[in-house]
Amino acid sequence: MRMNVAIITGGAKGIGLACVRRFVEDGFHVVLADIDGEAGKKAVGEFRDRVRFVQCDVAERLDLRNLLTATLNAFGRVDVLINNAGIARRAAAVDLGLEDFDDVLAVNVRAPFVLSQMVARQMQAQIEAEAASVSDETRDYAIINMSSINAVMAIPNNLAYSVSKGALNQLTTALAIELAPLGVRVNAIGPGSVGTDLLQAVIAKDKVMRGKLLARTPLGRIADTSEIAAVAAFLASPDARYVTGQCLYVDGGRLALNTWME
Repeated sequence: MRMNVAIITGGAKGIGLACVRRFVEDGFHVVLADIDGEAGKKAVGEFRDRVRFVQCDVAERLDLRNLLTATLNAFGRVDVLINNAGIARRAAAVDLGLEDFDDVLAVNVRAPFVLSQMVARQMQAQIEAEAASVSDETRDYAIINMSSINAVMAIPNNLAYSVSKGALNQLTTALAIELAPLGVRVNAIGPGSVGTDLLQAVIAKDKVMRGKLLARTPLGRIADTSEIAAVAAFLASPDARYVTGQCLYVDGGRLALNTWME
């Protein structure tokens, strides 16, 4: 049986770590990439030999090249890429510095493009090598970009982040069209409010903030990180072989709501 290998950036915490856990449960070998060396080493401790950690600043092209090289050295192939690493720089639009704007786009848009390009070339080589034994309909190569509901709806003081996620959605669409003839599917996930350690710490102290989050979420709760990972697992699975060029919004109904909940 063929080994399945996933690269997950920003995998040391939050949604990324939940994706690592889910993909290991689903039988994958995983390369966890993160800029935080301490958190990354701590994270891989629970997975034994199924997960390798590579310290990586996704804004640096050489780091991305080293990430792919380390993956191939460890496991010899790559089947799934999850571009999860992301940053935000909060500031009013009139005060946002150009350097901060560029930093957000470098991590949230340029890095997914560069790494997807590198990985797509590797996937193409694997597909050509296995052409005689695997049909187009049974290939499970997938690239998954972690977008946000802020790709389509904006909030104050977060211009760079919203712009970057909108661009990431269009990158997803364009890559899906380009890579479809190879049998590589490209999709995105747009989470709403998710219970990462950071958000949980904020709402535990700020009951007003918690109330606001729930008032704009019809399902009346904040998502668990494992629920986002489950969608990533679906998009990487044979069940999603006819799904490409989509952004699946996992937001508890927020985008459907044109008012607030009582």
